[in-house]
Amino acid sequence: MMNRKRGKNKMRSDIAKKGIARAPHRSLMKAVGFTDEEIQRPLIGVANSANELIPGHMHLNQIVEAVKAGVRMAGGTPMEFSTIGVCDGIAMNHEGMHYSLASRELIADSIEVSAMAHPFDAIVLVPNCDKIVPGMLMAAARLNIPAICISGGPMLPGRNPLEQSGKIDLISVFEAVGAVKSGKMSEAEMELIENAACPTCGSCAGMFTANSMNCLTEAIGMGLPGNGTIPAPFSERIRLAKKAGMAIMELLKHNITPRQIMTEQAFRNALAVDMALGCSTNTVLHLKAIAHEAGLNIPLEFINEMSSKIPHICSLSPGGKDHLVDLYYAGGIQAVLKTLFDQNQNGECIIDGTCITATSKTVADNIKSVMVKNSNVIRPISDPYHKQGGLAVLFGNIALEGCVVKQSAVKEEMLKHQGPARVFDSEEAATEAIMANSIKKGDVIVIRYEGPAGGPGMREMLTPTSAIAGMGLDGDVALITDGRFSGGTKGASIGHISPEAMQGSVLAAVEEGDQIKIDIPAKSIELLVSDEEIRARLSKWRRPEPKIKTGYMARYAKQVTSAGNGAVFA
Repeated sequence: MMNRKRGKNKMRSDIAKKGIARAPHRSLMKAVGFTDEEIQRPLIGVANSANELIPGHMHLNQIVEAVKAGVRMAGGTPMEFSTIGVCDGIAMNHEGMHYSLASRELIADSIEVSAMAHPFDAIVLVPNCDKIVPGMLMAAARLNIPAICISGGPMLPGRNPLEQSGKIDLISVFEAVGAVKSGKMSEAEMELIENAACPTCGSCAGMFTANSMNCLTEAIGMGLPGNGTIPAPFSERIRLAKKAGMAIMELLKHNITPRQIMTEQAFRNALAVDMALGCSTNTVLHLKAIAHEAGLNIPLEFINEMSSKIPHICSLSPGGKDHLVDLYYAGGIQAVLKTLFDQNQNGECIIDGTCITATSKTVADNIKSVMVKNSNVIRPISDPYHKQGGLAVLFGNIALEGCVVKQSAVKEEMLKHQGPARVFDSEEAATEAIMANSIKKGDVIVIRYEGPAGGPGMREMLTPTSAIAGMGLDGDVALITDGRFSGGTKGASIGHISPEAMQGSVLAAVEEGDQIKIDIPAKSIELLVSDEEIRARLSKWRRPEPKIKTGYMARYAKQVTSAGNGAVFA
């Protein structure tokens, strides 16, 4: 959906406000409270996802008010409207998680509807958490009118009440559940952690999916410098929101649209930062979906290509010691970009500095005077935490279209693993087995029929993976699934197996006790069963009945495509 080019003094919003025939339209705007002077100015949509459901969104009304102030200061008229949001942590491990990924498409569609029915000249997007960020960016790419994203910012970590020092976050609580189940922690100790882990508003404090996407929004150029890391409670976040309101007017003035910003080179920049940070595996789904809306294709093989070039230079929770606030004080995403930009490989820059950004300037202009303030948080390229980037895509007979692992969060001893399959046809069945201590060292847990169509909705598996970690088994047990993982997951957790089991893939043919071989350095995953036996098993396979047969998720299951395609609609 391309933007309409504006002639001299012509605005996109003119179709709803100019001329004698638009007197009724203006009358309705005046009923809202807009003056003639405001109506004559550029109309700037402000998509607000504030609600009282999600800690990352509880403060967004304040951010939106700052955005609107910035728009007015720069001569525009802000027009606020709302979108939905789902808290993945609260939706986790019950039927609510079916709806999390699926909400992304609803968010994108709802913004499209609002921006077409009320033809804004430009739009400011105010998200903060998991599916809301990519949903809004998908809408921006689809509409292709000047747009900028200003997120609500990360939560501060909590202080560990069981130690004299040490930081904790939401994942600490999930892992405490596993520790209680295995007798390593008392319920009273767990409650202390529960009460301390999430001390402020904002998106959960580690490099989980929300913060991954907020950081990549900045890296790809759709957010101002600081968008990914300025903590939610800081007044600097409010000042950034005002700057975003002013910046959208500059983007409108120069008619800089999302597809001019989100080019193939910009996606490469984002993937480079993704590898350096060790972001959530969900970024693969979301970047592919955003690229799809921008008319681009990001092949999964490209992830491995980038990972081989970009070392992992930041050690962030859940796999590392630091949190977003530490990255903020170290210089943030711009310092990571600067570190990568200064690194040449065979005479070629890793980062394309010519990409235009939401500042109306290039990446190179933005990072010109940036410096790393703490080399223990953002390590130099010559001294990385891992020589390869944070993510890897594996291929093999059980994942012909690929699957994804956060290799930076995998223990060294689990990078190569072979073991017997423990097969479960739902997350609940697997979680019950884990909590009952029936999983043994060396096992490969297989959770299937949890893909985009089979789930439906490709549920996150944070509960079983956190239980495994809490029981101290993340150095001994692998988990593979056609579902997906929270950005808070660590260990040999391999998701997005495509094609999914619901499509009658090889994953559907796995039986209890089959040997599965995982070799992350070699980017391979194999079911060690003959092709002939697999064909024989699949000839007897019958598609299971849909888990949800009515409502939105029933429609979603019929429309959604493979995770290998970003789980976009056909």
